[in-house]
Amino acid sequence: MLLLANILHTLLRVYTFIVIIKVLLSYFLSPYHPVREAIDRLVDPLLNPIRRNLPPVGMFDFSPLVLIILIQVVDSLLRQIIYMLY
Repeated sequence: MLLLANILHTLLRVYTFIVIIKVLLSYFLSPYHPVREAIDRLVDPLLNPIRRNLPPVGMFDFSPLVLIILIQVVDSLLRQIIYMLY
């Protein structure tokens, strides 16, 4: 059970870093760059619903920040549930 908690925690951390990398690469790479396209395919399915409900503020898109916060909340809740069951 603890192994499952550690695996889930690691996967959610890796996904968080991928979201951060997506934000950073959006400043430097063209949207048509293969690396950016690959990362967009991983992250956009979770970002798009947030973007539909959270409009941009000026030129800033806060949906990656909201996604990172949601990932952290889910990570914390899953770990607490798994530890309570164990």
